[in-house]
Amino acid sequence: MYVPDVFKEADTERIAQFVARHPLATLISVKDGLPHADHLPFLCLDQLAPGGTFIAHTSLANPTWKLAETRPDVLLVFSGATAYVSPSLYPSKQQTHEVVPTYNYVSVHVRGRLSHSHDPAIKLQYVERLTRAMETERAEPWAVSDAPAPYIEKMLKGLVALTLEVNSVTAKSKASQNRLLHDQYGVAEGLAEQPATQEAAALVATRLAALHPKKPDDEGSRQ
Repeated sequence: MYVPDVFKEADTERIAQFVARHPLATLISVKDGLPHADHLPFLCLDQLAPGGTFIAHTSLANPTWKLAETRPDVLLVFSGATAYVSPSLYPSKQQTHEVVPTYNYVSVHVRGRLSHSHDPAIKLQYVERLTRAMETERAEPWAVSDAPAPYIEKMLKGLVALTLEVNSVTAKSKASQNRLLHDQYGVAEGLAEQPATQEAAALVATRLAALHPKKPDDEGSRQ
């Protein structure tokens, strides 16, 4: 992933929070010389750093788990906070018109070694941990124990547990940091007006609040 210094995300806590909010990952590997991709929710059990662990599960009918038989190196891609940024959101457009569209987003690449397990106890543990993580914000969280035990046992037979041992983490947060300060405020305000880009707007606004809490005037934005 191409990561210019201005968009490099090094805050480990911020990265971990983003991954927790966007657990659906694109799992990318190579099989027989061809790229293979699948989409599965992954949960980080400990540190989002080399030596850390992610867990997931997939259907027995899904050939993805067979890729793990040789413990290959794979890539997980977590992404979100996406938004098209129109030049019209930049106040500097009215001054120079030397602006072009772009796209804001956050992407976290986690490389690691993938393995699998058919052990019923491990599969149950993974399902329970993933379920607790996904249900945590609900007023009345559903738990695996809410379903009849024979039914859960039957469902587990159709699953395979997946484990990823983390080798490296690379994160990119493209939130208009390369624009004039006044333009960044324009992006935050413009994206906040659309429901689909609220997260991207909040990302820009949060960074601004931490680094530049006071919105500059037009003259200051050109400095």
